[in-house]
Amino acid sequence: MPYLLKTEPTKYSFEDLERDGETTWDGISNPQALLNLRGMKPGEKLVIYHSNIGKAAVGTAKVVSVDATDPKNPQVRIKPVKRLKTEKPLDEIRTAAVFKDSILFRQFRLSVVPLTDAQYDWLTIA
Repeated sequence: MPYLLKTEPTKYSFEDLERDGETTWDGISNPQALLNLRGMKPGEKLVIYHSNIGKAAVGTAKVVSVDATDPKNPQVRIKPVKRLKTEKPLDEIRTAAVFKDSILFRQFRLSVVPLTDAQYDWLTIA
């Protein structure tokens, strides 16, 4: 299952992930987001979304490893795959039919959002 990961670019941007090559995705406190993190599997596809500033899907990444032994602080390692050729701004995502019933807009503050394959493809195919 693919996921969308929200991040504030002033705290940790897609550019930071590209520079670092790999990171642990942490700092999550919302119970639903933690459940989504714990459910991730190595190799799963991710979309990195810049929130607050930019408000757009900007790049793709993938899950390297998951250690969910501490349910309140799962250790999910991710690495960048590529920057999107065309960023997908929030306004476009909101009006796309594929996102009509998405949890992305029902629980807007959720920082780890499961995506359907169709949603992932819409976000990542230019």
